[in-house]
Amino acid sequence: MSEELKERTKDYGVRITKLYQALPRSTDAQTLGKQLLRSGTSVGAHYREAQFAKSDADFISKIEGALQELEESRYWLQIIVETHIFGESKMGSLIQETKELTAILVTIVKKVKARNL
Repeated sequence: MSEELKERTKDYGVRITKLYQALPRSTDAQTLGKQLLRSGTSVGAHYREAQFAKSDADFISKIEGALQELEESRYWLQIIVETHIFGESKMGSLIQETKELTAILVTIVKKVKARNL
């Protein structure tokens, strides 16, 4: 496991948490924020669980769990932008990190699957 990726996924969760803390206290913003908080902080947890996978299939399953959480997070980030709770300028780097982490994890899954063929 990459220590850099371990740190990056943790930092992602921290950034998501800080975003949640900065959201307005309106019902809609808090509802969206709680969904984002759950999915965004789960990414690093899934990645860390993968370190203790019992098999390649278990490893892939845990990494794919992280990918699902990233996709859900991207959805909530898009909703927050499109409803004008926060603008794209404020959210752009977090959306970009979501895309980059997704690309990295997809590559990891493909490599593990390829070596098992």
